[in-house]
Amino acid sequence: MLKGIPSILSPELLKILMEMGHGDEIVIADGNFPSASYARRLARCDGHGVPELLDAVLTLFPLDTYVDCPAALMDMVKGDSAPVPVIWDEYKRILEKYEPKANRIEFMERFDFYERSKAAYAIIATGERAIYANIILKKGVI
Repeated sequence: MLKGIPSILSPELLKILMEMGHGDEIVIADGNFPSASYARRLARCDGHGVPELLDAVLTLFPLDTYVDCPAALMDMVKGDSAPVPVIWDEYKRILEKYEPKANRIEFMERFDFYERSKAAYAIIATGERAIYANIILKKGVI
């Protein structure tokens, strides 16, 4: 055990976060996302939700302040009758908590999000049940 490290972050995930450099991206994926199919590196966090992992990751992970949007969400599919995901508001609050000047969010079409995820340094697979709950983070500098 270490002081100051959120216990939700496994040694495997801490290693991934440490290996990443400026501009590298990580996906925190919901339970429906094809994480194993797309991941170059996969960290499993089954049983945990995206908001709690996002909060824990951002205690250690600086967002890129040199880009317009250091975070990206999978936008709703046109014609989907589901309500706008309330989880997005939670993400915005978490981003503002850690990066008040770098909390801008880009919305990406579903298949564009999938393609960008394939190039991510790693994907964190969660048990999140909310739909459209995937988020990409671009690492910054300290």
